Amino acid sequence: MAFTFQVNSDIKFIHDEKLLAKAESFRPVIHKTAVKPLRLVELVKDDTKLNGVGVKDSEREISRLSEYGLKRDDRIIIDFGRHIVGKFSVNITKTGSPQDAPLYIRLKFAEMPTELQAESSDYEGWLSRSWIQEEFIHLDELPAKLELKRRYSFRYVEIKVVDTSPKWQAVFTNPEAVSESSADYSRLKKPVIDDEILSRIYDAGITTLAECMQDVFEDGPKRDRRLWLGDLRLQALANYAAFGNIDLVKRCLYLFAGMTKEDGKISANVFTRPENIPDDTFLYEYSLFFISTLYDLNNAHKDTELVRELYPVCKKQMDLTLKMFDADGRLITDDNYPVFVDWSNDFSKDAAGQAETIYVLKQFISLAEIAGDSDIDTYREKLGLMTKYAREKLYDSSRKLFVAGNCEYNIASQVWMILAHVMSDDENREILRTMIRELFPVKDIATPYMYHCIAEAFFEGGLKEEAVKLVKDYWGKMLSLGADTFWEAFDPDKPDYSPYGSPIVNSYCHAWSCTPVYLISKYL
Repeated sequence: MAFTFQVNSDIKFIHDEKLLAKAESFRPVIHKTAVKPLRLVELVKDDTKLNGVGVKDSEREISRLSEYGLKRDDRIIIDFGRHIVGKFSVNITKTGSPQDAPLYIRLKFAEMPTELQAESSDYEGWLSRSWIQEEFIHLDELPAKLELKRRYSFRYVEIKVVDTSPKWQAVFTNPEAVSESSADYSRLKKPVIDDEILSRIYDAGITTLAECMQDVFEDGPKRDRRLWLGDLRLQALANYAAFGNIDLVKRCLYLFAGMTKEDGKISANVFTRPENIPDDTFLYEYSLFFISTLYDLNNAHKDTELVRELYPVCKKQMDLTLKMFDADGRLITDDNYPVFVDWSNDFSKDAAGQAETIYVLKQFISLAEIAGDSDIDTYREKLGLMTKYAREKLYDSSRKLFVAGNCEYNIASQVWMILAHVMSDDENREILRTMIRELFPVKDIATPYMYHCIAEAFFEGGLKEEAVKLVKDYWGKMLSLGADTFWEAFDPDKPDYSPYGSPIVNSYCHAWSCTPVYLISKYL
């Protein structure tokens, strides 16, 4: 897998203060809930869990925590029993002689037990080690209440005493977490799901979505903690089926619309702290998915006024995109404005990018009708040209598959052409069955983002049984490995896979993996 950092520090952005003020008006209430720990645990070897690391009950009991004095190298692992995004506190005192030296402790926060086994000193990945959820703290005076100001994403907290003094031991009491989320569970109505595995997958998807619903729809509460457009499109779809928080989607759309490049292009992601800042990263379909997100919002909650207000931003994205097509309706990709599709750069993405554009252009034309755009016939002509090129030049009727650059047949090309409904329903089913026969099992795809596209293509193509099997096999496998929430990256053939070289920076609660909530609600 590969992803390349973009550095475009010379870009100038336009800030539309009117739109940003509207984004601010939709800032959500953050619900805070105190959570007490469930138990104390110890790490154990467990081949059924991720990376062979599980937990068991400790001989120490959480109810007797005040009785345990911890000296140098002693540690406890606190299990809160569920995934939490929030802040941690603990009371600390001592037992023994007077405190003749500072208390020196290390705290590690983990979403999965495997993170506690990994040592930060061994990490040599390409992401910053500053994302590692680990704190070293000196306390000169005890008793004290340690209240950490940073927000963490975790289920487990390990407290290790690096050192005290031979004369006394540290005592930890009343550990507590305060969870934070803008998701309102009182509005959640879970559908009746008779299948036990799908019901568990749905529940974990809801938790994943809720933990990522913060000040914006974050892509991951542990790492990145920002708003990405590709993630937003999928989170919003799940949200409509679950919490119905329309205002949070509007806030995110206004943030993107309010901070564009001088030419009108939308950044792939934005930061909201310490202030609203657009990133200097641009991805082809992420900019286009602004259109999709507005279209999906209007389908879920009719808002003609919002569509008309943001339509000029949509039009700018589409007009910039159409410049990348030649006279035959063929997408000419540009490495400076990469087509994402999936992390991997090991397959040709031109055919998938062509299909993504057709998918979004159909949605754009629907918005153009609402906005009363006089140029709508031009866009319809462009759609016809692109579709004709896909059907006549990219579709191999002898193979019953779409072909990408360098005569390559890959899953992503078929999936996005299905989602874009380039062919008839009967032809789509034939393509999917050929894909299963010739391109399955799925190999070297390690993101729930792409697996979502595959599953939805099965549903859209009428292969419901195959879709359900894929959802159970992929997301269900994460549950069997110990997941409380769904992950940023997962390759069933290589469960220990990390795109960063270590589980210690993996995101085990990530926005683009919450979509079984949407898939189950819409198709089942």
